[in-house]
Amino acid sequence: MTLEFLDGNRLQLLTNGSAYFPALEQAFDVAQSEIYVETYIFADDETGRRIAAALVRAAGRGVRVHVLVDGFGSKGIFEQTRRLLSAANIEVLIFGPKTSPLTLRRNRLRRLHRKLVVVDARVAFVGGINIIDDMHTPRHTPPRYDYAVRIEGPLIASVLDQTAHLWHRVAWASLRRSAQRHAPVSAAAHGNQRAALALRDNLRHRSDIEDAYLAAIAEAREEIVIANAYFFPGARFRHALREAARRGVRVVLLLQGRVEYVLLHYATRALYGSLLDAGVEIYEYHKSFLHAKVAVIDQRWATVGSSNIDPFSLMLAREANVVVDDAKFSLELGRSLNEHMQDGAKVVAKSVWHRQPLWRRLLIWSAYGCARLLMGLVGYGGKR
Repeated sequence: MTLEFLDGNRLQLLTNGSAYFPALEQAFDVAQSEIYVETYIFADDETGRRIAAALVRAAGRGVRVHVLVDGFGSKGIFEQTRRLLSAANIEVLIFGPKTSPLTLRRNRLRRLHRKLVVVDARVAFVGGINIIDDMHTPRHTPPRYDYAVRIEGPLIASVLDQTAHLWHRVAWASLRRSAQRHAPVSAAAHGNQRAALALRDNLRHRSDIEDAYLAAIAEAREEIVIANAYFFPGARFRHALREAARRGVRVVLLLQGRVEYVLLHYATRALYGSLLDAGVEIYEYHKSFLHAKVAVIDQRWATVGSSNIDPFSLMLAREANVVVDDAKFSLELGRSLNEHMQDGAKVVAKSVWHRQPLWRRLLIWSAYGCARLLMGLVGYGGKR
């Protein structure tokens, strides 16, 4: 499906929770009519309580507040906050069953992974940052590295339409009385930036985000920079990156360097050899846990959102990315990525990579085989 780009937006790049959470609080504290929040994780920690308190304050002023969280992502870490929100007459819904994805049943793997917020049909947020303390990471390393975008302008209509539509679907499925639909959004321009909302679901938008990436990669002429937490793309995506590198485009991947999920960590590394041989540059981020899901192409096209480049995001979960056609925004994101690569990443040298010890190669290819087997068991073993 072709993305619908809208002019007249004002976009603000937010790096990490240190920028994102204050922006959310500020928007909630001036809300007058309605707030929608969608998130994969809403944690019972200091940050979760801080955001919940801002929502409670809004509800106390008569603002209608709707919170939708994923049943697996927030399993066991949302109950106290849920009670707090419900006591303030905030409507809370849970998306999907709480069963672990390890059940390998395809419908159980279709999680709500997107992070969307809309306030008064006036301001929206799209990105990859969950409502959880940035420091809530293994071994308490520096904060997770991630991005979100604050939006004003015509694009808000697309974000609000999606959040309200999914809210009403889940409410209906939960046999809950659905709140009144929101008022029409003003199409007034707030800036001069052009952007679109790219979605992934299991109906009309099954491959929209991947297709947006592939189209931009195919048209790239100078540089592709992709930062992604969980990188395990299918054949089409890998081929597109290799072809871009072979036609002289500088292709840079900033990937997770720390071990978070062991199987995916080593399975991803099975892809390094062919990418490095094609001229792709790979950097591994070690300063903290990389959670970013962003890209910049030719200093003009950019995307920020919730979608990783792995089977979970590209073929199973509900995801949402902002795709931006704007040089100013792309340059800002590009500079941020470059600063983080210089400060917290290590280059993967092709010569060193191909001289790895046998035990490590066996570990990597065993993990790759297991990952491919799991994809096949859930019905996604074909070439993508």
